[in-house]
Amino acid sequence: MTVADDVPALSAGTPAYRRLTLAMLFAGFATFSTLYAVQPLLPSLAGHYLLSAEAASLAVSMATGPLALGILVAGALSDRVGRRPLMVAAMMAAALLTLAAAVAPGWYALLALRLLAGLALAGVPAVAMAYVAEEVDVASVGSAMGLYIAGSALGGMGGRLVASLVAAVADWRWALAVVGVIGLALAEAFRRLAPPSRRFRASTGGWLAMLRGAGPLFRDPGLQLLYAESFLLMGAFVTIYNYAGFHLIAPPYRLGQAAVGAVFLLYILGSASSSWFGTLAGRMGRRRIFWVPVAILIAGIALTAAAPLWAVIAGIAIVTIGFFGAHSIASAWVGRRGGAARGQAAAWYLFFYYLGSSVLGSAGGVAWTRAGWGGVVAFCLLLGSLALLGGLSLFRVRPLPDAVAGQP
Repeated sequence: MTVADDVPALSAGTPAYRRLTLAMLFAGFATFSTLYAVQPLLPSLAGHYLLSAEAASLAVSMATGPLALGILVAGALSDRVGRRPLMVAAMMAAALLTLAAAVAPGWYALLALRLLAGLALAGVPAVAMAYVAEEVDVASVGSAMGLYIAGSALGGMGGRLVASLVAAVADWRWALAVVGVIGLALAEAFRRLAPPSRRFRASTGGWLAMLRGAGPLFRDPGLQLLYAESFLLMGAFVTIYNYAGFHLIAPPYRLGQAAVGAVFLLYILGSASSSWFGTLAGRMGRRRIFWVPVAILIAGIALTAAAPLWAVIAGIAIVTIGFFGAHSIASAWVGRRGGAARGQAAAWYLFFYYLGSSVLGSAGGVAWTRAGWGGVVAFCLLLGSLALLGGLSLFRVRPLPDAVAGQP
């Protein structure tokens, strides 16, 4: 894949840029509302199907695991067929599969449909990062990507909140049905708003050439660390949210389904955090800022270990701020260091991102079963500490030859 350098990139303030950022906001919302709407429903699914917490968490992991693998294919496929068409098809398919999951006849049928939805959604995240990096000028990439991440945060919040509220007055099947209908509407809005790719040029190489192109990416020490960061940070974040519901419906809190769902309103903080940290990193340099939101995430994890309900909620809020701030910086950084192979670079970043959600999110269930919330906190603190070490190591990564000061 090459970029048509003779076509001017979109810059902030233009009508086309505003359309693109609004479309990306919808794409992020649709993707993450569909992907994580089942998360607040895990206690309900566990009760309905008589499952343990870690078994119920498969409703999340069975989507994020295939999503991780599908991203590798989707990223390469988008280099050949284009970004926008693949994103539209992926969003439509995932919404329809969510509607089908609402009427699944049993647990294994539900898991199968979640697996297919995860594969379908693979056509959005890696492609979105490449789409923005291609079409938007360098000075505006950080803020545009920050808005996409903001949409992701809003979608993660909105999907979970809608699912919780609907489940509180009906059941989990109606909750999934409503999320599926919203996903279809957002997919159509994206189709109408997203500008056609102007700077995209299809790859002329074969699939083997695309695979060989991954070699230089993994020889880049900066990308190696960023891939590790995505695995660890997403693992810690999704573990906190996977098992917070089980923690809060149990004694001494005994919150109801609607109250647990209201916790996901904290995602609005992630929306603001991603945009703010993306802009800050653009001014001060990613290597100087990245470790800050990681440290914030660690502080939030530690606070959730406190007994008072307000402390648990405040801790989850701080975790949300830290995670989305770090993810906003890292995702833009990957697109920058990926260069001409930014599609593949983004795909590998998201492969490790969703692999962390699937593998570490399920592993957190073992910590919950064996040691309760204290075990979950200890597990996530370990992941966060490793991520902080990696973030500090990024200080030593050599900037790209053509990078401006502080923008490796």
